[in-house]
Amino acid sequence: MSRKLNNNIMPKYVIEREIPGAGKFSAEQLKAISQTSCGVLGKMGPQIQWVNSQVTADKIYCTYIAPNEEMIREHAKQGGFPANSINRISAIIDPTTAEETV
Repeated sequence: MSRKLNNNIMPKYVIEREIPGAGKFSAEQLKAISQTSCGVLGKMGPQIQWVNSQVTADKIYCTYIAPNEEMIREHAKQGGFPANSINRISAIIDPTTAEETV
């Protein structure tokens, strides 16, 4: 099921969150962060969706679906998360992209 905005696919964003020591967070700490995020998302409504996140040593990179960057910033504000960089995704590629014909 794809989310739509004005008959177009809803934009996806990558958010870079600078969180020193994130890679050393325990499972309980990651669960708490996830619960906070989901709680805020529940209050904001169905237009914004968290897809996934990748945790590195000092950063967390999150993928979200939302109608605009402002909604991503509001989620970060309400959740108390940094949003150091927000970039709209223009394409997604993977190894199968090399096999596809245009």
